[in-house]
Amino acid sequence: MAVVAALVLLVEAAGIVVLNGIMARFVQGQNMSLDGLDTDVMAGGTWGLGIGGGLFLLLCSVLLLLAGVRDRAPGRFARIALISCAVLHGVLGALTVGLVGWPAFTFMMVVLALIVLPLVAYGKQPRQKARPAGPSGPDAPAAGAEPAAA
Repeated sequence: MAVVAALVLLVEAAGIVVLNGIMARFVQGQNMSLDGLDTDVMAGGTWGLGIGGGLFLLLCSVLLLLAGVRDRAPGRFARIALISCAVLHGVLGALTVGLVGWPAFTFMMVVLALIVLPLVAYGKQPRQKARPAGPSGPDAPAAGAEPAAA
């Protein structure tokens, strides 16, 4: 499941960069500003947000892919990154339901579930009990045996 989530995040990363690129083109083409901001600055900020968001989603995709290939729970850094990615998808899902509609909300919640699933699916592995130190073999005394009195 982690590999599927990684592929979905990879596609989403590309989509975020393309969407922000389209928005940057529209901003560059307009002849108005927002509170005196230059349109080039707004377009540059849009590109920066798109590339930064795409790189973050790409990082989360790689972390999920590594967890899936290794078949292990993500490490501490990967957990922090994936949890922040899940929170981001939850907040964006709440915003998209009002701005875009229910299909976009459904997509965001499916991606959220795909991110959270590897975090909870790999539970804590039970630790193996440590073997007692000392000799082990047929000549070794049984554990807890009293030494013979002379």
